Amino acid sequence: MPRLLVDISPLRTNREFRFLYSGQMISLLGSNLTIVAVPYQVYAQTNSSLWVGLASLIQLPFLITGALWGGAMGDRVDKRVLMIISAVVLGLTSAALAINAQVHDHHLVVLLLLAALSAGFAGFSGPLRTAAIPKLVAPEQLVAAYSLNQVAMNSAVVIGPAVAGVLIASVGLYSCYAIDAITFGVLTILTFPLSALPAAAEHAGTAMFRAIGDGFRYVRAHAVVQAVYLVDLNAMVFGLPRALFPAVALTLYHGGPQTVGLLYAAPGAGALVMAIVTGWIARVRRQGRLVALVVIAWGASMTLFGLVHVVYVGLICLAVAGAMDVISTVLRNTILQNAITDEFRSRISSIQMAVVTGGPRLGDVESGVVANYTSTEFSIVSGGIACIVGVIVLMRWRPTFWRREVI
Repeated sequence: MPRLLVDISPLRTNREFRFLYSGQMISLLGSNLTIVAVPYQVYAQTNSSLWVGLASLIQLPFLITGALWGGAMGDRVDKRVLMIISAVVLGLTSAALAINAQVHDHHLVVLLLLAALSAGFAGFSGPLRTAAIPKLVAPEQLVAAYSLNQVAMNSAVVIGPAVAGVLIASVGLYSCYAIDAITFGVLTILTFPLSALPAAAEHAGTAMFRAIGDGFRYVRAHAVVQAVYLVDLNAMVFGLPRALFPAVALTLYHGGPQTVGLLYAAPGAGALVMAIVTGWIARVRRQGRLVALVVIAWGASMTLFGLVHVVYVGLICLAVAGAMDVISTVLRNTILQNAITDEFRSRISSIQMAVVTGGPRLGDVESGVVANYTSTEFSIVSGGIACIVGVIVLMRWRPTFWRREVI
């Protein structure tokens, strides 16, 4: 059984990783309250899935710019200092969202701008924390560390949305944002004990735009890195109809805020179960092949989710998709971190951050637009099928990723 369960040795043996991990887990719980609150508030004010998708689209340039800026800064400045600054700003942004939700005449424009600002600083901090992990743990513990990250992320994805649905129904939208602000305060406190995480000396003086450009040139010359990004983009853009969750819950399932929360929580529930039993992933030799297969399974699950209008069937489909995503995420992170050199680690992590968090927002727009001109069901089903076709095409274009093995 221990060989099946996730390896917790990085937490047992590494004090600084414990601080990084604990702060991130607490903060993720709060962030997942906001992830539900923002689209619910947009849908409640506009009654439009298209506007929910557009809200994500507005956040996208902020997120990408923040991620690229954070990655370039992380290779030039002490990552610990940058992580503290970004946590403080994110806490203030969540507090502002709470105030906007509480006032009588809360404005959609203010909501969208604050959500965009929050996305930008989340993008800034994400690559810093990802790039810090290989500096804190030994190479042989990377799979375990990223698996533990999946446990934290998906615990938050399960608990956060479920709690958000209850809070919205019983207390109000503002409570989700207020709790998120508090968790960012905890994250700030737990980041202080970390040792300095200085930049590589040879890149400390590199001009900002040149440093960002060097990161993109590195990706353009690296087929494996390209495949890692594209296989995730394919799944998130076509196979993640989260912008439709409010419409599915309120119109197809005839539920309320609690049902919305359950839909957002379901992928995390499946992902959490899988994350706990990721001990076997470290023994996978054909890593690229398994990534492709689980993304195909993700697309099939989403297709079934769109075809069957029964709440418990939909929740099971989303949970299976979440479980597949954990396997893909752990392997993609491991492949990426083992394939790149240390001097590019923050910048490559920033591009990955833009892909991982930008992809779902593009998916929000794609699913929202298709649903607006066809139907909610057609948008979900067509996206799942496109996800399956996309990964097959990608593996033919980048066969080195499909054939990648650990010796």
